[in-house]
Amino acid sequence: MSFLKKASLPTLFIIPLYIFPTQAVEVTDELDIGGAVRVNYAWKDYDNNAKLEFELFRADVNYKTEDGLFASAQYRWYQDMDVIHHAYMGYQFDEAQSIKVGVTQVPFGLLPYAAHSFWFGATYYIGFEDDYDAGIHYQYQHDNLRVDLAYFANDEYGQGTRFDRYSFDVATTEKSPYQEAGQLNTRIEYDLQQGEFNHKIGGSIQYGQLDFMANVSGLNPSANTDDINAFAGAAHWQADWQKWQLQLQYLHYDYDVKNTNRIALSAFSYPFDIAAQADVITANISKSMDVDWGPISNLTCYNDYSTVIASGDGLADSVQNVTGCAITAGKFYSYIDWIGGKNMYFAGGEGVGIDNGDTAWHSRLNINIGLYF
Repeated sequence: MSFLKKASLPTLFIIPLYIFPTQAVEVTDELDIGGAVRVNYAWKDYDNNAKLEFELFRADVNYKTEDGLFASAQYRWYQDMDVIHHAYMGYQFDEAQSIKVGVTQVPFGLLPYAAHSFWFGATYYIGFEDDYDAGIHYQYQHDNLRVDLAYFANDEYGQGTRFDRYSFDVATTEKSPYQEAGQLNTRIEYDLQQGEFNHKIGGSIQYGQLDFMANVSGLNPSANTDDINAFAGAAHWQADWQKWQLQLQYLHYDYDVKNTNRIALSAFSYPFDIAAQADVITANISKSMDVDWGPISNLTCYNDYSTVIASGDGLADSVQNVTGCAITAGKFYSYIDWIGGKNMYFAGGEGVGIDNGDTAWHSRLNINIGLYF
C-alpha cells in the first residue's frame, strides 16, 4: 500500500451551476443561504420522448468570518436522485493563501469550467471538468500567479458502486472493478495583461491510484494484486478581449488497466465505458452582450467544441459541439443549447471514446430555465 491509499477519508474529512452564481439571501453578516429551482425541455433526434419537466432543486449554504474561517455546501435534488455537490470548510491564512478540507472541486485544467454551456464539454463526461472529490486543497494566489495543490483520499462518497452522483468518477462494476483510492493534483496558472487582452496560461498534473475490488469482480480477495495507476496532464489558455472569450485546452489521460482498453465511470445513476487512454482537445468561444429587452439584461452566446481522440480495438473518437446562448433576466438564468454529438454519451452515444456499433452523429435541443435565489 502506498501513502496515497493509506490516508483514509476520516483523517482528512472534517465535514461530511452551473455557470450562474447563486444570489444568496444574507441571514447574518457571516451566513448566506440560497438555492435554485430549474425546469428543462429536451428534444432528441434519437428518440420520441421530448418533454418539459422538473430538473433540479438545490440548497446552498455559505459561511465566512472576518478572522478567516469559511465554509460552503450545496445539496441537489433531481427527479430520480439526490446528491452532494460540494461540502467543505476552510481557513484563509492571509490575502494569498487558503486551505479547504472536505468535498471540494478538483483543481485541473480550465477553471471554473472548460465550457460556457449548460451542457459543459466532453471533459466533464470523462471526469476532468467540475469534478468534486473528498480531500484537502491548498491555494496560493498573489499578483498574477495562482498555484493549487491538493490531495483527495477518494471520490465524494468513497464508494465506486454508488452511481447516483453529480461528478463523473470511476465506477466499480463487474467488468471494470475499480475504485478511486488516492489522488494528487497540481495546477499552476499565470495571469497576463496586455493592453485590452487578458491571458490566463496554465498547466495541470493529476496522479491517482485505483483499487481493484476483487469482491465485485467475483475473484478471490487474495487475488487483489491488480491495483492500477492513473495519470492526466493538461495545458490551457484563456484569452479575454472586451466581451469576447476564447478557451483552448489540450489534455491527455491514461488509466493503466490490464487486458482492456476501457474503464467505467458513472454519474446521474448510470455507469458507462470510456476509453482508458485518450487525448482531448477543447476549443470554445463566447461573447457577452448587455441588452435592454424588457426583463432581459444580458445574452452570452457561445460555441463549445471538444473531441476525445482514442485509438485501438473497440475504440472510436468522440466529438461534442454545443452552440447556444445563456440569458439573464433578473434572478432567472436560462440556457438554449443545440448539442451535436458523435459517439458521445448523453448525446445518443453509449460512452466516450468507445465503439459499440453506433458512432454516428446525433443531436438534441435543450432548454433549461432556472430561478436562482
